[in-house]
Amino acid sequence: MLKRNDDAKQHEGLIRTLAAATFLIFFQAYMVAPLIPRLSHEFGESEQFIGLMVPAYMIPYGLSTLFFGLLSDRLGRCRIMYLSLTAFVVLTALTATARSASQILFWRLLTGLGASGVVPLALALMGDLFPYERRGRPLGWLFGAMAGGMAFGSSLGVVLMPFTGWRMLFVDVAVATLAVFGALLRYAALLGARTTAATLSAADVLKGYRSLLENGRGARTYSYVLLNSLFHSGIYTWLGVFFVRRYQLGDIGIGLALLGYGVPGFLLGPVIGRWADRWGRRWLVPVGLAIAALSAAILIPDVPILLAALAVTLLSLGYDMTQPLLAGIVTQLGGPRAGQAMGLNVFILFTGFGLGSILFGAVVPLGFGTALAIFSSVLMASAFAGLFLFRNERISSKPVTRG
Repeated sequence: MLKRNDDAKQHEGLIRTLAAATFLIFFQAYMVAPLIPRLSHEFGESEQFIGLMVPAYMIPYGLSTLFFGLLSDRLGRCRIMYLSLTAFVVLTALTATARSASQILFWRLLTGLGASGVVPLALALMGDLFPYERRGRPLGWLFGAMAGGMAFGSSLGVVLMPFTGWRMLFVDVAVATLAVFGALLRYAALLGARTTAATLSAADVLKGYRSLLENGRGARTYSYVLLNSLFHSGIYTWLGVFFVRRYQLGDIGIGLALLGYGVPGFLLGPVIGRWADRWGRRWLVPVGLAIAALSAAILIPDVPILLAALAVTLLSLGYDMTQPLLAGIVTQLGGPRAGQAMGLNVFILFTGFGLGSILFGAVVPLGFGTALAIFSSVLMASAFAGLFLFRNERISSKPVTRG
């Protein structure tokens, strides 16, 4: 009994430490978008060019998860996670040395390539350590940390920038992550708890991806991961510009307007995970999509700024009720190739993040109302389709695996 209690404490300590690392990685990722108006002015570049900082990080991040996931299945989670976290610390600090917009894009690209071995492997590790019917809560912690990173990154970063400068934001994140890295060292045994004898031949890798995508449940889940990330990132990335153009807000005003983004997941992440464990995902995922669609629709007319800020919070709630639950399904798809399954999930997720920001930016010249209307309509249609497509995702203890 004593050993079991010690193991439980170790697992809980690992969850919280990984949640801290996840928080900082997402804080760094999401503190950039609200800085677009300020950095555009500082470097004398267009907002569209500065906005490329988002896909410059997100798309390489997604691509490299394909390799980190495979390597972790072969070599274990520990080595890859430590290597990736080290890269994140070093490259985040180096971003502070940039002297031009092009240099920022360069460092963001390298950071995306190097940093992507932490969060997807942490998610896969929850599949290693917890049975499916108990996986919602630990996944809720990690996705709550993601949401918290989004919330504080999108608000606190832009609020502090007038006082500290944008360079110190990157330095501070690097120092904080270094401290978390030190705390993570004590859990090396748990991080290396599982490896497989999976080969890394091209044919074997492609066969693994094909099996994930040919399965009806897998194809459905990954498709919604892509759709969800496209529309959430597209809207979120341009919210800073939206509040400047419509409400003429400054840096601190932007931060306050975005304060609600990520708060629902930060506060309710484990709770939403428990809901999924208790009731399944068939209702929660469509409802989350509908909430996100509604939030975008609220922003179409010229509403009071407090209502616009509330819509930002609803947009975040929609994400928190979808993406973590889809990831829970993915943890069951991989079997002995859990790292590959989660790597594909994060690849699709972050590629969607990058492409969504580009697509929304391409529609912005038509007006924010038009862009929001398009994105809201597609999200609402996907919510109605989800009622049918996720009808078999009932309770976690008895998942339905047929297509």
